[in-house]
Amino acid sequence: MGATAVKVLKGVNLAVEQGQFVAVIGASGSGKSTLLHLLGGLDRPNEGTVCFDERDLSRMRARELNRYRNEMVGFVFQFYHLLDELNVLENVFLPAMVSRGIVGWLGSRAAARRRAQELLEQLGLQDRARHKPYQLSGGERQRVAIGRALMNEPRLLLADEPTGNLDSATGNDILAVLERLHQAGQTIVMVTHDERVAR
Repeated sequence: MGATAVKVLKGVNLAVEQGQFVAVIGASGSGKSTLLHLLGGLDRPNEGTVCFDERDLSRMRARELNRYRNEMVGFVFQFYHLLDELNVLENVFLPAMVSRGIVGWLGSRAAARRRAQELLEQLGLQDRARHKPYQLSGGERQRVAIGRALMNEPRLLLADEPTGNLDSATGNDILAVLERLHQAGQTIVMVTHDERVAR
């Protein structure tokens, strides 16, 4: 059998301004995650352009694209993608280690550690810093994932079904965290299949 080309996204025209909270709603399989992957530079479009600050992501070299993903964009996924070998503090700290060697843009390991600890405090996780992800509830794990996504102070936060794996009350808590971030000026693009979440 030959491969059949499937157009997941067609005719999408989206402009996200700094400080906006944009929710994209659609059924499962409608291309929402693909849209986030394009915005985050994880995938490249077959045609058309994806621009950040008027720079076409598809024209960036691998090193530029890696830097864009690590410094400009924070990713929050439905299934957390935390490393069970690391504790909560280390999971949040991880992007600083990846950014530009062990210390990233923060200038020193101590500054990066302080930033990670501040994020844990903001997210109500300071008492869980030494716990492993498997010792946490789903809502706590998602808050760790949000902290990790914010570690390098990204200009754009991409959230892929951040409440999809959580019960209703915990999902509402995560939405409240995202709304607080938005109120503080964070630009967020979130995709969801749940219309109630997008309101």
